[in-house]
Amino acid sequence: MEPFAELKVVIGNFVATVTLASPPVNALTRVLNDELTLALDTLSERDDVRCVVLTGEGKVFCAGADLKGRSAILAQPGGLLAHSRRTRECFHAIRECAKPVIGALNGAALGSGLAMAASCDILIASEKASIGAPEVDVGLLGGGRHAMRLFSHSRLRRMMLTGYRVPGPELYRLGVVEACTAPEELMPAAMELAATIASKSPVSTRMIKHTLNTIEDMSLRDGYRYEQDMTAAIAKTEDAQEARAAFAEKRAPVFKGR
Repeated sequence: MEPFAELKVVIGNFVATVTLASPPVNALTRVLNDELTLALDTLSERDDVRCVVLTGEGKVFCAGADLKGRSAILAQPGGLLAHSRRTRECFHAIRECAKPVIGALNGAALGSGLAMAASCDILIASEKASIGAPEVDVGLLGGGRHAMRLFSHSRLRRMMLTGYRVPGPELYRLGVVEACTAPEELMPAAMELAATIASKSPVSTRMIKHTLNTIEDMSLRDGYRYEQDMTAAIAKTEDAQEARAAFAEKRAPVFKGR
């Protein structure tokens, strides 16, 4: 992939590691926003990527919006609307990435960082990680709708009304993250999980993610009907036939992504 200014992308063994690299706290600048959107859209189309790991460089995952840069952007005519649109689409690029995205939270995920985390498919946290919505302390608001996908009614309101940051061990206790590791074990754990996902049929994992996104706001009847239709579609693929043959022959499947 083309070199980025505030993002690092490494691809190997069907896994893309995407690292936020906007020092000192990986604030969501306009550059990082646009680069992350482009990177995820590009990875969606690459056959050599079956899973994405998203993490941050340094001690912070993402401390939120770039408040200094935001002021300059909003001073321009139409700046607020354009800024809001770009920010929305950045988060949706994570959620709508065709490949499953594992969020490896190395440190604080605040504001925009919270929205990024909530847009991932699976989360793993370091013991030094936390998730928070500190906008109340800087006269702003945002991320609540994304956070509703992670936290209960009372916990979310506590976070947004007080600025409380939920630490890594508590995130695990609440079931928000799949694991809470020592800092040095975070990426190995994330890469192990990514390798497991990458070993599955890329057709199936893409369709599973797409289906789960689609049925999230559907009724039980409509959602399950849609899921049944997608199951029928997956069953007709070459990968599905290979999976069934491998199971019967007691061997590892060899998927071709079609």
